[in-house]
Amino acid sequence: MATRFIIGRGELLTFDIPPPLMKADKARPYSLDDARSHLIPQILETVGEVIQLPDAACPAGYAVAKLDLHPTFIAKSFFPRAFLREAGLVSVGSKTVMTTPRVDLRKTATKQSESTQLFVAGRRDSFSRLPGVIADLVELSPQALQFAQIEDFSSVRPVDRMRTGVADAAEDVFEVGLHVLPDEGVALTQQTFVEYARTCEFHVHIDLAIPVGGMLFVPVRGNKSRLAQLALFTMMRVVRPMPPLRSFRPLVRATPLAIPFTLPKVEPLSDEPSVAVLDGGLPNDHVLDRYVGKYVKSDPSAADVQDFLDHGLGVTSALLFGAIEPGQEAERPFSYVDHIRILDEATGQEDHLELFRTLGHIEEVLLTRQYQFLNLSLGPELPMEDTDVHAWTALIDDLLSDGDTLLTVAAGNNGKESALGGLNRVQVPADSVNALSVGACTRTDGNWVRADYSAVGPGRSPGKRKPDVVAFGGSPKEYFHIAAPGKKPTLAATMGTSFASPLTLRSGVGVRAYLGEAINPLTIKGLLVHAAHVHGTESPEAVGWGRIPTDIGAMIVCGDGVARIIYQGRLKPGKYLRARVPLPKTPLQGMVTLTATFCYASPVDVEDAAAYTKAGLDITFRPHAGKAAGKQTKSRSFFSKKEFRTEQEQRADLGKWETVLHASETMRGSSLHEATFDIHYNARDGGAVAGSGTDLIPYALILTVEAPRHPEIYSEILRAHTVLKAVEPRIALPIRINS
Repeated sequence: MATRFIIGRGELLTFDIPPPLMKADKARPYSLDDARSHLIPQILETVGEVIQLPDAACPAGYAVAKLDLHPTFIAKSFFPRAFLREAGLVSVGSKTVMTTPRVDLRKTATKQSESTQLFVAGRRDSFSRLPGVIADLVELSPQALQFAQIEDFSSVRPVDRMRTGVADAAEDVFEVGLHVLPDEGVALTQQTFVEYARTCEFHVHIDLAIPVGGMLFVPVRGNKSRLAQLALFTMMRVVRPMPPLRSFRPLVRATPLAIPFTLPKVEPLSDEPSVAVLDGGLPNDHVLDRYVGKYVKSDPSAADVQDFLDHGLGVTSALLFGAIEPGQEAERPFSYVDHIRILDEATGQEDHLELFRTLGHIEEVLLTRQYQFLNLSLGPELPMEDTDVHAWTALIDDLLSDGDTLLTVAAGNNGKESALGGLNRVQVPADSVNALSVGACTRTDGNWVRADYSAVGPGRSPGKRKPDVVAFGGSPKEYFHIAAPGKKPTLAATMGTSFASPLTLRSGVGVRAYLGEAINPLTIKGLLVHAAHVHGTESPEAVGWGRIPTDIGAMIVCGDGVARIIYQGRLKPGKYLRARVPLPKTPLQGMVTLTATFCYASPVDVEDAAAYTKAGLDITFRPHAGKAAGKQTKSRSFFSKKEFRTEQEQRADLGKWETVLHASETMRGSSLHEATFDIHYNARDGGAVAGSGTDLIPYALILTVEAPRHPEIYSEILRAHTVLKAVEPRIALPIRINS
């Protein structure tokens, strides 16, 4: 029997549909008079504090305040744009906070709810005029209604900007995140901060500054005793101790073994995928030369560091061969791999400034758009934070937002750290929503569990499911074997998420090597999630969507009673797209399992931690065209919003902003007739409804239909939908399918 490969061209089964009817407006907890009596005293106090700020700390005369929205009004459609415009203020960022509303009309409301805190900037005279503007608001006007959505209003003080650890920092180097001045740009923001920092006796390393979106990230050096003064600078969002690079502290040094292995006797499967490792370089003597396409040093003038070379060699070995069996022939590489050395002697000589220098090297590579597949097994030794987006995460997400590159990122080896304070959570930049973050599991067989060293979730909203997946990373009972330095092929034993990450990318490169350009990197990311397997005892916080398969056939070959279909395309902002689920012409018998994975790449608002992704999907499943609810076909839930979601988050439907959605539903075959998924692309900008000119976003949808009583469902679907075609492999080699 011919091998049944994954079915493509699912996007030809999609078409635009009109939007549904709008729902009625929400009940409002506060009248205009209620809001005035509560907020005006807070605003007067804020104005007093703003007036007392040093002129030098207020660039171009700007100050910043914070306002908390009532939890009922955190959706983008309620963004208080009209009120802010009337007040002469502009939102420059946001974060998620817990708040206890004075009045809450929601029937199932909890005492405390998550809400959005906006950072609003304006010239100091705008703040001074604010009480008068509020007094002149007209009842039921858009400005008045939006003003009454505010729960609290206050100034931003230095303590709000200083993160945990600054008072106890051992070094004198800190990283600062700045909001870019409205209508003024990066140059003036940078210039005024440098001038003010000088008065506080801080040196700003302008050469290492990184602008991303509406933020400017820059390292500074100075005495920690003056940080409170520095943090008076009104456009500062955050200052934290400069973390070191976590590559400095490997989980376990690779131990050379007196055990040989055999290199593959053939060349890599394909020379088509463009693949690279960003790491610590390669030693002079190693056995990977035959499989390494290019070796590039980001800073050719800097010398090598042996520990970095060993790490770089191990990561490259894992991407080429996977985990090598002692005494056996290594697996055939799927492609050649370039190695780009981004860590070097200067990395360890710059008092933690290497964090920004190394990020600069990464930016240079991503900007070339040269690679479809990249692995990054290093980053700041810093667990991700809920309130702020780090420079590494921000830059990487921004440069991956076109969906043309699959970047795997090691989640971090801090899983044994204390859960108090989130010290065991995934490390930056594994919280990137457009990258694939990878944790580690303990074994290669079916008895795996999360490796105890592997960082855990949940991630930062809207990327709660982090790490995305796990892969074998080694454990004391089963080490991860890599090629050791030297002229002969011998093994070294190691473990860590540093090796699980390239092992995951290897599977993605394998799909590309077999199927060629018919499958894009974003779809491959979706396929990895789609095929991931979870043990019943492992939580999403521990393993994300599950362990990825190392057998490529598990992703691209369909067995008896199974059909897998991929959709690849672009979504229009604000529009509704209906995607038909391909089914046979004859009704399905027995129970049917439908598994769906949506994956999309999103532009990001770096300054808006509470509204980070600019794109979100509302997805409605309609299983049976003959069953109606009003004028619409009856819908049912498919993608659960409960995982990692507070009750408030579920009501706010924050799950729509996740860039990966995956679920399975088992139902009677008779309940499926002309089934569809309706997809609405929500577009927002700065937490508000996006304006005209918003870009299309790339998406991938992977559907698997399993019908045990229909062993020929694959061919039946192809006969019923002639626009669909099997994606034939470019390379006619047998693929093993695990039972």
